[in-house]
Amino acid sequence: KIPINDFNNAKILTLDQIEAVATTLSDNLRSYALKPKVLDTLLERRRSLQASYQQTTSEQGAYHVSAQAALAGAICALHCLPDKLNPVVKPLMESIKREQCLPLQQLSADFLVHLMDQVCDRNPSPNSKILNNLCTLLRSDTDHTPKLLMPAHTLLETRSTATVSGNDLCDYYGILTLKQQQQATRNNSSSSGNSCGANARAGGAATSTLTPAPRGPGRPPASEILAAAAAAAASVEISTQQAKEAEARQCRIQRLGSASAIAKLCSAFGERIVEKVPIFQQLMFGKLEQFVAKTDAQALASTLPDLAACNELISSMQLIETAAPHLHASLHGELFALLPHLGFVVRHPLKVLRHMAARCIAALAEIDACRTMQFVVDELLALLLKIERPIERQGAVETIERVVNRLQIRVVPYIVLLVVPLLGAMSDSDESVRLLATHSFATLIQLMPLDSTSSSSSSGKATQQQIIKSEPLQERKTRDREFLDYLFAPKTIPDYRVPVALSVELRGYQQAGINWLWFLNKYNLHGILCDDMGLGKTLQTICILAGDHVQRQEANASPLPSLVICPPTLTGHWVYEVEKFLAPQSPVLRPLHYFGFPVGREKLRSQIGTTCNLVVASYDTVRKDIDYFSSIHFNYCVLDEGHIIKNGKTKSSKAIKQLKAKHRLILSGTPIQNNVLELWSLFDFLMPGFLGTEKQFIQRYSRPILASRDGKTSPKEQEAGVLAMEALHRQVLPFLLRRVKEDVLTDLPPKITQDLLCELSPLQLRLYEDFSNKHLKDCLDKLDDTENLGTKSHIFQALRYLQNVCNHPKLVLRQPSDDLSSSVAAQLALTNSTLDDIEHSAKLPALKQLLLDCGIGVQTESVSQHRALIFCQLKAMLDIVEHDLLRKHLPRVTYLRLDGSVPASMRQDIVNNFNSDPSIDVLLLTTLVGGLGLNLTGADTVIFVEHDWNPMKDLQAMDRAHRIGQKKVVNVYRLITRNSLEEKIMSLQKFKIVTANTVVSAENASLQTMGTSQIFDLFNGGNNNKSQGAAGTAAAAGSAGSMSMNTFIENLPELWSEHQYEEEYDLGNFVQTLKK
Repeated sequence: KIPINDFNNAKILTLDQIEAVATTLSDNLRSYALKPKVLDTLLERRRSLQASYQQTTSEQGAYHVSAQAALAGAICALHCLPDKLNPVVKPLMESIKREQCLPLQQLSADFLVHLMDQVCDRNPSPNSKILNNLCTLLRSDTDHTPKLLMPAHTLLETRSTATVSGNDLCDYYGILTLKQQQQATRNNSSSSGNSCGANARAGGAATSTLTPAPRGPGRPPASEILAAAAAAAASVEISTQQAKEAEARQCRIQRLGSASAIAKLCSAFGERIVEKVPIFQQLMFGKLEQFVAKTDAQALASTLPDLAACNELISSMQLIETAAPHLHASLHGELFALLPHLGFVVRHPLKVLRHMAARCIAALAEIDACRTMQFVVDELLALLLKIERPIERQGAVETIERVVNRLQIRVVPYIVLLVVPLLGAMSDSDESVRLLATHSFATLIQLMPLDSTSSSSSSGKATQQQIIKSEPLQERKTRDREFLDYLFAPKTIPDYRVPVALSVELRGYQQAGINWLWFLNKYNLHGILCDDMGLGKTLQTICILAGDHVQRQEANASPLPSLVICPPTLTGHWVYEVEKFLAPQSPVLRPLHYFGFPVGREKLRSQIGTTCNLVVASYDTVRKDIDYFSSIHFNYCVLDEGHIIKNGKTKSSKAIKQLKAKHRLILSGTPIQNNVLELWSLFDFLMPGFLGTEKQFIQRYSRPILASRDGKTSPKEQEAGVLAMEALHRQVLPFLLRRVKEDVLTDLPPKITQDLLCELSPLQLRLYEDFSNKHLKDCLDKLDDTENLGTKSHIFQALRYLQNVCNHPKLVLRQPSDDLSSSVAAQLALTNSTLDDIEHSAKLPALKQLLLDCGIGVQTESVSQHRALIFCQLKAMLDIVEHDLLRKHLPRVTYLRLDGSVPASMRQDIVNNFNSDPSIDVLLLTTLVGGLGLNLTGADTVIFVEHDWNPMKDLQAMDRAHRIGQKKVVNVYRLITRNSLEEKIMSLQKFKIVTANTVVSAENASLQTMGTSQIFDLFNGGNNNKSQGAAGTAAAAGSAGSMSMNTFIENLPELWSEHQYEEEYDLGNFVQTLKK
């Protein structure tokens, strides 16, 4: 029997006695010889008793607080306060701290204010101490008022992290409002079924961490032990979570009670609050003023903050946020005098202080929106443009978000003032700035229809009530309204007059392109100029670069250099074009050709930003020197042939995306070359996050488009793919400008493309069939071998081998020691022939005849009427053309050569020499080196001896001659071997071109192809992670573009035929067709 003699005669047990039974006595239960079932029953009853005790104790404490506060309130109401106020003040403060019933808590706050009013004349007055205590309670809720800890390092010693999750761990970088929003979203998503979900998680965690060790033979399973351990772990986790929630709930009660008391205090005391509570002046106004006065802004980055002063400032700003809406109007002057001081704190390195300052400014906006918005527009919006100061941008965008969230519908008259800066911030290099700017922008877009003054077509009489009282703000609103007009109707953009003298006269479409670039520049947007090859993208870019540098000089802005990144072949071309187009008497742009060995490049750095303000470098050079370039803040960063960063996983792409620039621009005649995922990488440089993460982009766009190309998919899936492509087209539409030569160059002569089919020579046919019959079968057999990681690489080596056979047997018979080469050499010796004879390649005789037909190489004294560009993929094939054909069979042909062996600094000289000397008949080029950016209008004939899997590379190459300045008809000849791999490549090229033209089409020349709602959908769509159904997407697509959605879907079978799908995506089937 368990002894409980102390309580044998008690009919009713007190709470203390119950606690003793449930704790002290029960702890000794296991020391008695009890049956297991009896022990379990007693332990269960013990737990039930403990729960009842805790609940009863809690209720008793709550009733005690309420009763004591009611008695103290009665004393205050009867005006019979004792000399010692502690017995009255303490119950009221306890009620404010602990009372869960909101009406009773507010009643206690009323009584406390009555008490403070009655003791104003006492000396000493307790009011200052009471207010101090209320301020302490006000910041007790760490979920609402963040806690500040001493940073381990100074700002200069802390590196900005690239991700929001990384910023959460930093005291300086990051935005607390964004973190709170994300936490709220997570809490809301997990609120349903939270308790059972927690139990499941706890049980799962315990099970996974308590996996039993193997037990010996004959031993029973450990399932019961494991289940008990899992239940115990789950119970501990639930108890810990419940304790945290109870603590958070208690802190929230304290904050709400103290906020209610302060609000009532301000309302009751009115204009005499400073007189009745002397410390209020110091806490409300003095602390902030003193902090700003004592802080050295220049030393903030290099010194650790004063933790005590910062915590006092947080308390003061918490008081400002709480008390400001309830202050008497006579104190508003002193209150709004704090705005400049709050603006200073918005730029403070500590993100906790920036967060509190933003909340204070939002509270002031609720009192006088016009006066606060004047400050926001004049002082804070400019911070969004400081690309070299991410902390100030974070503070500014957090303040804007807080103001928008606080004002709600009252922000409508100011929407236009905020939309334009936020749109620029949506492409900020800092992820937290981007995310919060996007959130604020989405809120404003939803409210914009309520502002009838947001469009210039609105009636002035009907909108007088929405005109801002401040005349400067109203004028600025009128100016910023132009943005919406230009966005909806880009043809209304006025001509931008380049403020420097040009040595050329701009064509009409070039002026329109410069207008569009100016539009992007003015509103801090970024885009892709993807005009057709040869339309003058370089000239248009030089104009906007020069114009912006002039404007910065006139505005006395800090000088920032600009950076142009291009393929190595074009670095000299860019320097030449700048010097050519800009008049020498106005050296606004001073280009620096940044190239050479590391030592030489390091010497050139001293000129950047001093004697030179335009750096021209290759992609590889920037990648090598990225540590240096990433430390510079550029004005413009221009990527010529920007599709080079189409693969976001390459070292060059990762390096380029580390660059910091105020304006970012991509030039590319072919932004999509193989698949739409390449477009994501380009926009990840321009506006990171605009198209979501790579995973989101694949889910939303790439995967449906890819799936629709499978011939076995259902019509619904094919339609979803087309709709996804159309949605992507609409999303990127405002940030791409695309014009094609056929539409804008009426005076440009036509380009005629012809395919010349060549029959394989007997030697080529032997090599081709021998490889196809023997080796290709082995490749096909290995296609399903997933364990062999080199299988796919081996397949593409096989395809490359067949391409080489189609070009020339020499390319595959390079080793005379192998059996095949020896056999071929012996066979050729019987006919007194060698591999150097051109008849062994189907293409060389055809090329010879083609040159002779053009009058190149014929025996005549006059200069040929035609000049040719001959493109090959391989340098080895160029060697064959040069040595075996030109030197031996066409010795009268004069030629130059441009390939990878020519240093980048000398390539432009070769181009200039060819264009200026008509006696040079031929220019031999590799597609990789000569196919990008060069101006080769001296030729009117383009011949492709080899072809690329990527059609855009060949298109780029052929347009080296078909561009502005060309006066003759351009003939393009493609030498193709019949019944071979090359015919397959040509059909594959055709399919990829259709894909690219669907997303980036000539519709990008005008935003008027989109409705108003669709333009706003651009900015909201990127934040919606949920996949839209086909019907919903179709409705959103509407009538975008000159081709309607219905017409687009009707053309689906023609665009995506099953034969084309197999060519594109079934490698095994593709290789098998090579046998045919």
